[in-house]
Amino acid sequence: MKLSSFLLLAAIVAMSSSCNNNKPDNSANPFFTESKLPFQAPDFDKIKNSDFKPAIEEGMKQQLDEVQKIAKNTEAPTFENTLVAMEKSGQLLRRVSGVFGALTSANTNPELQKLQEEEAPKLAATNDAIFLNSKLFKRVETIYNQRADLKLDPESLRLVEYYFQRFELAGAKLNDADKEQLKKYNGEEASLSAKFTNQLLAAAKTGALVISDKAELAGLSDEAIEAAAKNAKAANKDGKWLISLQNTTTQPDLQSLSVRATRQKLFEASWNRAEHNDSNDTRATIARIAEIRAKKAKLIGFPNFASLQLQDQMAKTPETVEAFLRKLIPAATAKAKNEAADIQAVIDAQKGGFKLQPWDWDFYAEQVRKAKYDLNESEIKPYFELYNVLQNGVFYAANQLYGLTFKERKDIPVYQKDVRVFEVFDKDSSSIALFYCDYFKRDNKNGGAWMDNMVGQSKLLGTKPVIFNVCNFTKPADGQPALISYSDVTTMFHEFGHGLHGIFASQQYPSLSGTATARDFVEFPSQFNEHWALDSQVFRHYATHYKTGELMPQALVDKIKKAATFNQGYALTEILAAADLDMQWHTLTADAPLQDVDKYEILALQKTHLDLPEVPSRYRSSYFLHIWSNGYAAGYYAYLWTEMLDDDAFAWFKEHGGLTRENGQRFRDMILSRGNTMDLAKMFLDFRGHEPDIQPMLENRGLAPEKKK
Repeated sequence: MKLSSFLLLAAIVAMSSSCNNNKPDNSANPFFTESKLPFQAPDFDKIKNSDFKPAIEEGMKQQLDEVQKIAKNTEAPTFENTLVAMEKSGQLLRRVSGVFGALTSANTNPELQKLQEEEAPKLAATNDAIFLNSKLFKRVETIYNQRADLKLDPESLRLVEYYFQRFELAGAKLNDADKEQLKKYNGEEASLSAKFTNQLLAAAKTGALVISDKAELAGLSDEAIEAAAKNAKAANKDGKWLISLQNTTTQPDLQSLSVRATRQKLFEASWNRAEHNDSNDTRATIARIAEIRAKKAKLIGFPNFASLQLQDQMAKTPETVEAFLRKLIPAATAKAKNEAADIQAVIDAQKGGFKLQPWDWDFYAEQVRKAKYDLNESEIKPYFELYNVLQNGVFYAANQLYGLTFKERKDIPVYQKDVRVFEVFDKDSSSIALFYCDYFKRDNKNGGAWMDNMVGQSKLLGTKPVIFNVCNFTKPADGQPALISYSDVTTMFHEFGHGLHGIFASQQYPSLSGTATARDFVEFPSQFNEHWALDSQVFRHYATHYKTGELMPQALVDKIKKAATFNQGYALTEILAAADLDMQWHTLTADAPLQDVDKYEILALQKTHLDLPEVPSRYRSSYFLHIWSNGYAAGYYAYLWTEMLDDDAFAWFKEHGGLTRENGQRFRDMILSRGNTMDLAKMFLDFRGHEPDIQPMLENRGLAPEKKK
């Protein structure tokens, strides 16, 4: 997942300065000057919680002055004095926003959470200050209308089109009364989104499953039980065991827990985490967010929020998205039902005496997998030690494809002791980026996995990328190796694919740089990079036993490959359910009543035949962080859309010799280094040679026969 920063870098300020005439001394605030560290990396040894508020608010004030100067310029609008000037504005706000976004998502605390909720409506107003500024829009519109005669280079022309569309979609053409109403909606939505994030983090923390009797943990490994005891001790629950919740509905330990009652407790703790009618219950928050978004869309001139959001995406319309999902739903649900029948047969053969429930699926699916493929997760994990996977898998693939090398930097401060930093060198040995990795689960970290920038790349600003990957793997007990599943391995490759998209950014303008693309394109490079995890050359380089150093036996490798399409009916159906929920929430019309969240969710999934009782949605509405706070509203379908792109692109690699430096360079030149500098559909077409084909995706999922050769 590519996480949207707390601030959009193009957001401009609307807040007036304080009435206090005693100007604070900010000389010691590290954000008020460029960092002296390599790549202007944040100096976490100097940054304090108290530094953020003055930096954010002074950053807004400074940018307000800069933007007002652009808007009030009496000279005729030109590309340089308007758009380039806008791209250069807000340096202080840009510096602090990258770090604030990183910490509030990956290492937050009550002080930062409070500040996040306080500043969210102000920052929404900053966005309104520029994109609802009539004088500024008039200048942008003039340049847009003259664009054919300006003889701009392609990236500059793209910037003109980007800004004009952004102003239009933000409501720049509204009358003054409607603009004021829109500002109110934007402020309330921003406040509610920040509130949702903090409610959900607290709900996940308090919803963790606490076990008092070790016997209830039967089936878990000794290492997992020891880690659960450590978690409980950290939560002041000595003598107990604590299983914390990850962001998704299904929890990893459901695969191993042999006590059915414990599985049910863990599933229900996950399913109900944000629905306890307490201060962490998110349902009222999200119902109002959905209502506000529908009203905003109508005000700007669209039938629903999805129609507004999709204007700058590859898919363009909700109808296109719905048609795409409909191509997948029948095959996915049919396979899921067959998988459920296989699992029920195992339960019946064991005289279980019960009907398959969601908390049973992973436990018995693992037994089916063992029976069908003789594949046991416990056999696999010893070959996947986390940092060996990183160095000899993720980094190795990047070296073989793109010529990159990596050197750990222990002299650069980090925001948490488990974070590691690497300097990235290009094929010519030039230093091009910093890469931070933060892999272990913490109570003060959002669920899931993501990539973002702390410093964005821009030739105009003279900045190179400072990028971080965040995951939520279980931290081992002291002295134990960090052994991960193959699913975790692919997550590492996925997030580093986002990282490569940022590392290879080579843009003039920050608004078009690196991963600043449409949501239904941004997951393409990341999902594409997952393919190299199982490439034979890469795999044998990292899949070595953590004790002996021996390569994974070929027989076990073959089992992993044969099992690649196992359980794909379940996996695809749960994602489809989430994507469908997202789209239905955001096709509500402005006249729809405030929704009862649970009833609406049930009816929505019934309508599209995704209400399989044994296959819950990957995210329930009440904990769907992507769409209520992380920038994927009406965009969760993007994971499947870009899966179509990445599988088709990988098919090109297979047709042209697979993992080679020549192929990697072509992908870098035509996709990874382009940012948002050209039409994304054309970018893909130029690389692949034809429009996206869904067939490779269906084949990789085991949902269609392979093409005849």
